[in-house]
Amino acid sequence: MIDVANRTVSLSQLHEYFNEDYFYFGDQVNNPEVSDRQSAVIWNLLSLRQGISVLDLGCGYGRISNRLAEKGAQVTGLDISPILLKKAEADAAERGVNVKYALGDMRSLPWRDEFEAAFLWYTTFGYFDDADNERVLCEAASSLRKGGRLLIDYANRFDFLRHKSPFYVIQRNDDLRIDIVSDDVINDRRNIERIFVRDGCVRRTHLSFRQYGFSEFVRMLLSAGFKTVEAFGQEGGPFTSDSSSLVVLACK
Repeated sequence: MIDVANRTVSLSQLHEYFNEDYFYFGDQVNNPEVSDRQSAVIWNLLSLRQGISVLDLGCGYGRISNRLAEKGAQVTGLDISPILLKKAEADAAERGVNVKYALGDMRSLPWRDEFEAAFLWYTTFGYFDDADNERVLCEAASSLRKGGRLLIDYANRFDFLRHKSPFYVIQRNDDLRIDIVSDDVINDRRNIERIFVRDGCVRRTHLSFRQYGFSEFVRMLLSAGFKTVEAFGQEGGPFTSDSSSLVVLACK
């Protein structure tokens, strides 16, 4: 359940949210062309090259990890969902790439000074309270070698508030995914009630994530041990209030 006082998210809730239904509608939300384009953006912004060690935090079903591996990166993916990790491994095998997938919590990583780059993509950051969100950034920093780079893709709250509808409907065949979105302006969080209508059944899940601005990212990342922090818009362009995404690049 969502913690009503702090609007944080439990591990059991993350398991319920990132499930088989999430994967089922994946290509309707991010089709292969979009995933190809996003992978190219990550490759360029992180200055990746063949043989470089990369950590995908919150890797899901591997749509980015496996594409980066096809480009020649040595990728490790971590996720909290065993269901999505199995999908990621199956896709990697089908593509003929080798990606190390690990089940785990991004607030407690087993690696130290291991990677040259890491990323949190498609709003995989911000589920917890402020202390644990900052802990995620500290763990990411600890996993990186000196000079390592961290990339964070995050929803631009200004664009959300100005343009976004409170209802989103995704359809695959006769099945529906319905998102009902609300903003908690007291706690600076976005709350999502997700309804799946699939195979004659109705299932509901809930998620909440903290809405940070760039200045807050700068404070948190510098505190976590990074030396420089930059902002980009979607696909690496300039960041403005109209950008759909805030892409943050931090160097250790």
